[in-house]
Amino acid sequence: MIYSKNFYQIKSNLEIFERIKAERKGVGYYNLPYQDTSEIKKYAQKITKKYIVVLGVGGSSLGAKAIYDFLLSSNNYSKELIFLETVDPLKINHCLKKIDLNDAQFVVISKSGNTVETTSIFKYLDSMVTIDSTNCTIISETKSNLTQFSKDNDIKAFDFAENVGGRFSVFSVAGLLPLAMVGVDIDNLLNGCKRVSNNFFDEEAGYCKSILEKARFLVENKTRFHTNVVFSYSSMLEGFNRWYVQLWAESLGKVNINGTRQGLTPIGLIGPVDQHSFLQLIMEGVRDKTVTFIKIGDLKDNSLIPANTKHKFDVLDFQYVDNTSFNELLNKQADSTIQSIQEQDDIPCDVILIRTVDEFNIGSLMFTYQLLTSCIGVFLQINTYDQPGVENGKVILKSKLKNA
Repeated sequence: MIYSKNFYQIKSNLEIFERIKAERKGVGYYNLPYQDTSEIKKYAQKITKKYIVVLGVGGSSLGAKAIYDFLLSSNNYSKELIFLETVDPLKINHCLKKIDLNDAQFVVISKSGNTVETTSIFKYLDSMVTIDSTNCTIISETKSNLTQFSKDNDIKAFDFAENVGGRFSVFSVAGLLPLAMVGVDIDNLLNGCKRVSNNFFDEEAGYCKSILEKARFLVENKTRFHTNVVFSYSSMLEGFNRWYVQLWAESLGKVNINGTRQGLTPIGLIGPVDQHSFLQLIMEGVRDKTVTFIKIGDLKDNSLIPANTKHKFDVLDFQYVDNTSFNELLNKQADSTIQSIQEQDDIPCDVILIRTVDEFNIGSLMFTYQLLTSCIGVFLQINTYDQPGVENGKVILKSKLKNA
């Protein structure tokens, strides 16, 4: 008798770790922290245009935008990074009103080279300004139609590696090039990723244990706690939240090898705003959510709430905030919300502390989430790196447009 099976029972974190190490040999994002960035930096330094305009949707833009938004408030970049990531004409034209198209470098990003939204925006811009080798850069797979377009028009093209999926591409040329163009220290960004990667794959460091334990808990309790809330206590992390939602949803919402539908629903919230609304649902609503808090220790801003102002505020009885920094107030808001949830005893939560606002720390955070996503995918017995549900929608869209 010959026996074969297409299922397995995960019995240990070690087994998951071994499978992740096996993935590392073929899934490209794992090795991005160790890449040579010299060509990217050399090309980026040549760009003198004031506006760096990224044409890309989903994974081609969300990651770079998350990093740029996180760093923007604490850096004085001489260039501005603009993202055209929707075919909403009101949004497109609102963005273009703020740009001098003759002082813009257009970075067109599409892994397949056939993204309808990106191509449509590209054609629209081409009708408004001459696009050629002096103001355009293309990032796409080597054999794509978009890369062929770049060759036909003598436009510089960078290769979008086939083994790096869009939502895992933030630390590839797709994310690094536009960031380098505006002055982001991409080497420090990758150093943050490298630190996480080295600690994860070094079994003695023990970092893999915390990621694997979180992944195991989320998967083993996915029926009860199927919604995962990220509570970010800084508006600078709003872009990160959007990136996390795509990473989580598109990677984990799958049918596994046993034909069972899987998935964990991601929700991204901004603490100072959403604690006044969504927190009520967490505290007294159905116990079906886990919560991850993200705090920033040092926001690099020492703005204080003054004790003396033009008007007398004594009647409001808020003297206890006098001479408190907004940084401290923000983190005490976070700590109070964390404590209120922990006191419930039946809402799983954890806390991530980012030391300060810089490339190293946002790189560490985002690479950690990529590793966590991969670990959960192995636990769920799914293909973390495809997106058949999304692809089906793209096919239907093209059919509707062709038959219109």
